[in-house]
Amino acid sequence: MSPNGDAFLLDPNTPPGPTRYAHARIAPASAHRTIYVSGIAAVTPDGKLEGATENADGTWNLDIREQTAAVLRRIDDIIRGASKGKGGIHNVIDAVVYLVDMKSHYPGMNEEWNRIFADRASAPARATIGVKELPGPRFIVEIKVVAVADFE
Repeated sequence: MSPNGDAFLLDPNTPPGPTRYAHARIAPASAHRTIYVSGIAAVTPDGKLEGATENADGTWNLDIREQTAAVLRRIDDIIRGASKGKGGIHNVIDAVVYLVDMKSHYPGMNEEWNRIFADRASAPARATIGVKELPGPRFIVEIKVVAVADFE
């Protein structure tokens, strides 16, 4: 069993598509605790925004792959801290991804997602939602998750 429980796929024999996610996750029956992680952007603890580079003319280059990878690292750090090292990103059972530009950012976000979750059997349930804006003007992705981790 994966640390995030069992995957449920409506038809597990269907070839996997380009996006890795389970239709549902069944939380493990154990002495686990549920960790609800707030929406996380690509901001480091010292306030630096990863995946955003200012140009000489004051405009910004925003990289969806760098921001997504940074968000997933931060989520892993948060779960590890909240679970006292007994959990991590692979304990996520549900995720909501918010993108400001679904058409151009979805492929890059999904590439980074698939680097972490190798297959549908280990990936959490996920929804991806296009939004008009996020709290920071240079945030292009935000991810909110729920994880379960054993605390024994």
